Amino acid sequence: MIQELLDTATGQLRTLGRDLVQGAIYAQARYQILVDGQDISALVAPRLISLDLTDNRGLEADQLSLVLSDHDGLLAIPPRGANIRLWLGWSTTGLIDKGSYIVDETEHSGAPDVLSIRARSADLRKGLKTKRDQSYSATTLGAVLRVLAARQGLTPLIARDLEAQKILQLDQTGESDANLLTRLGEDYDAVATVKAGRLLFLPAGGGKSVSGADLGHVTLTRKDGDQHSYLQADRESYDAVRAFYYDVNSAKKKEAIAGGGENVKDLRHTYADELSALRAARAEWNRLQRGTATLTYQLALGRPELMPELTYTLQGVKAEIDAIIWYGGNVQHSLTADGGYTTRLELEAKLPEDLVADLVDEIQGDYTGIIAYYRDPKTGKEHTLTAGDQSKPRRLRHLYATKATAKRAVDREWRKMQESKA
Repeated sequence: MIQELLDTATGQLRTLGRDLVQGAIYAQARYQILVDGQDISALVAPRLISLDLTDNRGLEADQLSLVLSDHDGLLAIPPRGANIRLWLGWSTTGLIDKGSYIVDETEHSGAPDVLSIRARSADLRKGLKTKRDQSYSATTLGAVLRVLAARQGLTPLIARDLEAQKILQLDQTGESDANLLTRLGEDYDAVATVKAGRLLFLPAGGGKSVSGADLGHVTLTRKDGDQHSYLQADRESYDAVRAFYYDVNSAKKKEAIAGGGENVKDLRHTYADELSALRAARAEWNRLQRGTATLTYQLALGRPELMPELTYTLQGVKAEIDAIIWYGGNVQHSLTADGGYTTRLELEAKLPEDLVADLVDEIQGDYTGIIAYYRDPKTGKEHTLTAGDQSKPRRLRHLYATKATAKRAVDREWRKMQESKA
């Protein structure tokens, strides 16, 4: 009898020890949820069907969705306007604060009974949607952004390269501050967003903070990924972008063009001056170039620290995917009772940072050589490789991940150029 008790106790201790060891080795998804300051994580845990958080680039509100089982009818439907704060992470690494969200939609359905809660980021204030009339003359982009930030009670953080940009005339007519910020972002090829009480305005595609420091570069391997989808497109094969403006002296409608070629994309908005029109045309041209290659990449194990604007290198996926640097867009974090915690990335090809103006102003045809740009993996700095005469080179659009991939691209395109002239 005593021996049987000892054997039972020993078995229980072994089971407990095995569970503790496995818990230390195998990471488990963790989250913490506060509603109006009250921790409801323990209440949510046995009821969670799914949790989805989409961290959007730009001024589109971040979205949080919770789907909970209400099989026993004991769940209370939270009121609209309730504040939800979320942390995500793993048992092995701890939790990361993912921000606050305001409940704006609830749904109860059945059977089986399910409560769905949808909330949007608390930082996007209602005042941003209010339509206004105001003109800004003989000023700078930084000054305009500071006016908008002050009006919304936000702290402005503006990239140095953008702050001093001159604005001759800017009209806000029956237009909300949110729409104006979006328009300015498009015209200056920048990302305008509101996070943690701050208005951020920084160059798109750069992977840089407001101060100019690198936001971070992430290397992902084949084993990190669960699914991927890679798309190459000509974007209707536009060779150039054209914007129209009115000449103040003659009142004639004129045009400003970025790029060169016969297939031209026309911007709908008519600008007040040549500088504004050319700037907008260049910004749209840059967006078209980044969009020629896109990639969605789902991580098998979620990464709560990932956010928009980071840059990425892929390894072991596909040669064409591994060859270039990727720029991060929207990030979706998903946690389900059955599927665990995953992260889905939306990526697009990154343009060379310091040479965007050269890409825009390049006139197509009669090239004499090739230039490719690559990122040094050790320093993060960009370098060039060339082939042929550099008096009128063709600049390759992508930023390559290594010197070797840039060299292969240069050799390939140079060979094609020689064959076409033969």
